[in-house]
Amino acid sequence: MTSRPAEAQRVGLATGHDGQEFVVPRQRGMSRRHREWLAAALFLLPDVAGLFIFVGIPMVLALAMGFFEVNGFGDYRYIGLDNYRAMFNDDRFLRALWVTFLYVITLVPGLYVAGLLLALLVKQKLPWMPIWRGMLFLPNVISLVVIGLVWNFLLVDRIGILNRFVVRLGLDGQSWLGDPAFALWAVVGITIWFLMGYYMLIFLAGLQEIPPEYYEAARLDGAGPLRQFRDITFPLLRPTSFFVILTLTVTAVAGGQGFDLVYVLTRGGPDNSTTLVVFYIYQQAFQFGAFGYAAAIASFLVLILLIMTAILFVATKGGRFDFD
Repeated sequence: MTSRPAEAQRVGLATGHDGQEFVVPRQRGMSRRHREWLAAALFLLPDVAGLFIFVGIPMVLALAMGFFEVNGFGDYRYIGLDNYRAMFNDDRFLRALWVTFLYVITLVPGLYVAGLLLALLVKQKLPWMPIWRGMLFLPNVISLVVIGLVWNFLLVDRIGILNRFVVRLGLDGQSWLGDPAFALWAVVGITIWFLMGYYMLIFLAGLQEIPPEYYEAARLDGAGPLRQFRDITFPLLRPTSFFVILTLTVTAVAGGQGFDLVYVLTRGGPDNSTTLVVFYIYQQAFQFGAFGYAAAIASFLVLILLIMTAILFVATKGGRFDFD
């Protein structure tokens, strides 16, 4: 057997149609696949760096701070698990945990139903529908502080517009934000009103992905709107529903509206009936100066979110269809 020339071994050989071998120079530089990977990495680098700097590092520092007593003036004293033990002996924290639980189990289903119903409504071919879509989404572009101030004006005792309307109907006015029996549900209702337009758009995107041929076939078989929704729309919205429920759960437990709206509307009152865990963390850190204790509560809240997310993934198979 004859050995190939060293240059041919270095650059590669190819065989033509006539059986003759010829030298093919190897491609210099990176392959196309490597260039695509590099381009993707460069596009992702700013977001990954931002998440690492502004989310990852603060989370690690907060986790570490939970093992210290921190007074906010640069003094750190290691106390081990004392902050975590104190949580379960803190009646106000346990009350905030219960209020957050009530908030989540009412806000998540309420927003899911409101967003889906609005998406089904605006999907219809009706006059002025683009304008209605914009109006329903409009609250999402307004500051939460402004939203809170407006609703505070609407719900204020006796002279609020809502109470005036209720009195004209012959009913007694209520202290919507000053009565522990109504305050939390008022906050939940305002939150649903504020966020339902956003989730309407997400559901609308999911509805537009369903092929219209399915509905045409169902109508030919005599299926009415309710049957079409049960057998076509709802099952095929499974990936969208999973995304909505996941984001809703995270939003309800640790979303910005849980602090901003509560701060503007009730400041956690009356009688701590609207003190969510995120608002309680703010109180401990910036009102009472217990930064270590607040960091421990925040770490515990993240753990709860991780557990809830894992349960949701297992229960819904990540929103995948059964045949995936």
